[in-house]
This record gives sequence, C-alpha cells and structure tokens, in this order.
Amino acid sequence: MRGQFDDDLETRLCRYAAIDTQSDETSPSQPSTARQMDLSRVLVAELEAMGAHDVTLTDYGVVLATVPATADGPVMGWCAHVDTAPQYHAAGVKPVVHRGYNGGDITFADAPDLRLSPEISPHLQKVVGHDIVTASGKTLLGGDDKAGVAIIMTAAQHLIDNPDIPHGAIRMAFTPDEEIGRGVDPRLPADMACDFAYTFDGAGPGEIEFESFSADRATVRIEGVSIHPGRAKGKLVNALHLASKIIAALPQQSMTPETTDGREGFIHLTDMDGSAAQATLRFILRDFEREGLAAKGALLRKVCEAVQEGEPRSVVTCEITSQYRNMRYWLETDMTPVELAYAACRDAGMDPVSVPIRGGTDGSRLTEMGLPCPNIFTGMQEIHGPLEWISVQDMAKATQLAIALARRAVT
Repeated sequence: MRGQFDDDLETRLCRYAAIDTQSDETSPSQPSTARQMDLSRVLVAELEAMGAHDVTLTDYGVVLATVPATADGPVMGWCAHVDTAPQYHAAGVKPVVHRGYNGGDITFADAPDLRLSPEISPHLQKVVGHDIVTASGKTLLGGDDKAGVAIIMTAAQHLIDNPDIPHGAIRMAFTPDEEIGRGVDPRLPADMACDFAYTFDGAGPGEIEFESFSADRATVRIEGVSIHPGRAKGKLVNALHLASKIIAALPQQSMTPETTDGREGFIHLTDMDGSAAQATLRFILRDFEREGLAAKGALLRKVCEAVQEGEPRSVVTCEITSQYRNMRYWLETDMTPVELAYAACRDAGMDPVSVPIRGGTDGSRLTEMGLPCPNIFTGMQEIHGPLEWISVQDMAKATQLAIALARRAVT
C-alpha cells in the first residue's frame, strides 16, 4: 500500500533525476557547470508555487528559501545538493520504477547484461514489497543527492500545507558542486541564517551521521623531455613512464578504496591524462583523523620526490589542497543537534544508528565554518554507478524524520 508521501517523492525524484546536473572538478566556474542551474531554476519555481518565503538563487548558485515558523523555536536548516558525481555517465538519465520489488534480481532495459541483486546490495533484502527506483543501465540515477532534494521539498510542502503543525522557521539550501568539494561558499553559513542544520545526504534508514572523512585533493604534474622517438635514445624522458612509477610505488594492497573499509583511510587515483611529454595525476586523500590525512599527503610527496630524484631531467610537482575536515571535531563539543535528530528518529518510529561516513557532505564544511550540520539518511544505495537505486518507502521514512525534527525542535 502506498504511503502518504510516496507519490510526491517518486514524482519529484524522477523529475529531478532526468535533469543532467553533473559537476566538473576541472572547471574554474562557480558553479562548475551551468547545467546544474537547470534544476536550481526548477526548484525556485516550485518553491515559489508552494508558498515558501524568501526564495532566492544566489550568485554563487545556491537556492535558498524559508518555511515560515508556526511556533517559537530555533531556526533549523535543511540542505541537499543538486549536482551528481563526475565519475560516471549522468546525461540522459531515464528513471525506472520497479513496483512492489519481489526480492529477486533487478534488470535494466538499456543494459541487458546488468543485474542488481541482494548479493550485490544486501539492503534489498530489507525492502521486499517496496517501490524501487533505478536508472536504465547506462547512467547513474542521481539519487545522490536528488533524493535529498525531493525529501526536503516534500517535507516543506507538507509543513506549508499544514500550518497547524508547530515548528520554527526552516531554512532550505540546495547547493551545487558538493561532489567536487566546492558546495559551500564562504557566504553560505551567514546567508542560511540558522542556528543549526542537517544535510539529507545519507544511506540507510535511521542513519544519523556526525563523523565524516577528512579530505584533501592532490594534483601531481610531471614534465618529461619530448623528442622524436626515432632519435630518443638517451634523450627522451617519458612522463607517462614516470607517472606509472608513482602509481606503482604507492601502497596498492592496503591504502586504496577497494582495499579499505571502516575507519581506514586511502589514497585514491581518480583520473590521469597526458602524453610522453607531460602528464597529470589527480588523487583524493581520505582519513578520519588529521594525523592520518597528513601522513598520506607526506607519503605521496615522498614518492613524487623519489621519482624526481631518479630522473633529474624531469620536473615533478605535487600540490595538495584542503577539501573538508571531519565534522566530529566540532560536533563532539556540542551534540545537541545530533541528540535532537536521535529523538526525532525515535518519534518517527525508527532506531537511530550512527556510523562514520566514508565520504563527506556539505555538512562537513558547514560544521567546520561554524554552522553545526549532522547528516541524515535518504535511502540511497550503490551510488556513483549504474547499479544505483533507492526505495521510495525509505525516502518516505526520511521525510517523516524531517517533519519530526521540525516538531521536536519546538517542544
């Protein structure tokens, strides 16, 4: 049987997912891609139509709006990001709804050999009978984080349509470029003008997260010596060969995403390009502790220096820049927003669960910048690839939690 919010959530998610909003870390623009604003403008129109106040699209690409208060209480923020991950195809998304999931394999119309099964994604065992949304097999779905957008919009619509529900003012923010670590402009905390906030950007029902990775980005550039290969003996310095030495010298069995889990960090080569003359390697560095993150940066620098010393005719540089830090460093000094979320989760009929995020959210940056911002589940699963899926009923649980948060903050 369909629940109270299911139709609205499904319609919104499918509508939003069909809009290409992929971000681009190589772009210097803010936002990094103009296509993200296609969804942002849709949200502006929908927020105005539902009766939200203070609807604004900022010059740095964030949609802001307010659900007006019906009772005295703190101002709460709700955040989600509109962009999708650059690691996989995100254009031409065709959402598919699999009604009343039967517990078996899910197939994909545009990729007949692709299968999604409970063996691959164990959470499927818990959602038999649910309505499952996937893409068609050639793209990611984009539930990360359009599910969060749909949840916030549905909860906001419900609160505006039911002014008898007591709640304080709620400030909504829909950000670009979260997937590339550029979602939080320095002006955003002040523009949100709230006491605390929550990102809706998590996974399984009941998850309330207050720990995230700390994150740096590293760019390694290699300048070789280019010359005609027929006259290259003793003269050519192949930048691609040096790149391969750097990759081979890094720990392959103990410090990559595919060999780590839990609280283990990693060094991840995300992409590389170039030629014999010059090459660029891009890495992300992750660890839950500052010391571990610094050690990974030092290791990468040491490897680059060794390759440079082994071939002094080359020029090898390693630039490391900060992305975000573990939100726990600040939230553990005042767990009030986390405890409020725990209580609201119980109000909504779920047991809260806290696990460290093997990633980050805009909440990591907002918390670091002085706006406490734990993370709330949405139901998203197998993100950043063609097997991405989400249960509409799990999204409804997150919507119920959002409304319970609004109520709980004024009691």
